[in-house]
Amino acid sequence: GVVEACLLHMLKRRAAGFLRTDKVAALFTKVGKTCAIAGDVCKKVQELQQQVESRKNQPNGQEPLKRQGSTTSKTPVLTPQAIKHIWVRTALIEKVLDKIVQYIVDNCSKYYEKEALLADPVCGPILASLLVGPCALEYTKLKTADHYWTDPSADELVQRHRIHGTHGRQDSPSKRPALGIRKRHSSGSTSEDRFAASAREYVESLHQNSRTHLLYGKNNVLVQPKDDLEAIPGYLSLHQSSDSLTLKWTPNQLMNGTLGDSE
Repeated sequence: GVVEACLLHMLKRRAAGFLRTDKVAALFTKVGKTCAIAGDVCKKVQELQQQVESRKNQPNGQEPLKRQGSTTSKTPVLTPQAIKHIWVRTALIEKVLDKIVQYIVDNCSKYYEKEALLADPVCGPILASLLVGPCALEYTKLKTADHYWTDPSADELVQRHRIHGTHGRQDSPSKRPALGIRKRHSSGSTSEDRFAASAREYVESLHQNSRTHLLYGKNNVLVQPKDDLEAIPGYLSLHQSSDSLTLKWTPNQLMNGTLGDSE
C-alpha cells in the first residue's frame, strides 16, 4: 500500500489513463510496453486475475479442471487485500519490483510531474534502493492465524535474559535451562509432587502456546516476601491471554531446580 502511494504521487493523467479506475494497473501496463520485466509482470497479473475470476464462477468454490500438462497444480487463493495490491504484490514476489521502480525513476519524465516523489533526484533512487531488500526475500510461507503465538519465539526471549541461578551451570546458547526438581517417592510426597508439577507448569508457561503469550521477561528481579527476610532474586514475566494480563515471579532457585532446604 505504501509503495502504491509512492507510485501514484503526482502521476500524469496520460500515464494513469483517462478512463481507468485502477491507476496502478494503467501505470504497469504503460511501463510494460517499453520494459520487458514490467511486461512479464503484466502477463502474470492477468493470469492471476483470470484464475480468480474463474474461481468466482465455480459453483460452491470448486476447483476448475486442469488441462493435461498444466504448470499450475492449484489455483492460488488470494485475499481481498492481495487482490487490491495485486500489481505491486506480484512484482514483489517475482523479485523485480525494485527493478521496475528503478526503470520508472530513470524515465520519470514520461510518467510524472516535476514535483512527484519518484521524479525527485534523491527520493526516487532512495525508494528503488529500499525495495532491493524486500525483493531479495523468498515469500514461500505467509503468516497464518497463529503467528501471534509463534513469532517471535519465547525461547529466544528467555535465552536473552539467561535464566541462571547462583548454582546454575552455564548451558550452551542453544539449550534452555532445565528444571531439575527432584521428586521424592516417600509416602508423604503428594504435596512435594504437586509443588514440582506446579513449578514445571509455570516454566512451561514461559514458552508461548495457544493460551498465553510471553510479552516480557527479566531475570534477577529482587522481591522481599516478608519484612524480616532478605530480598530474593527471581524471574519476572508478563503474560497475555485472550482476556487478561498476568504478572508472574519465580525465585531463581526454583527456576534452576536448586531449592535445597529453602522454604
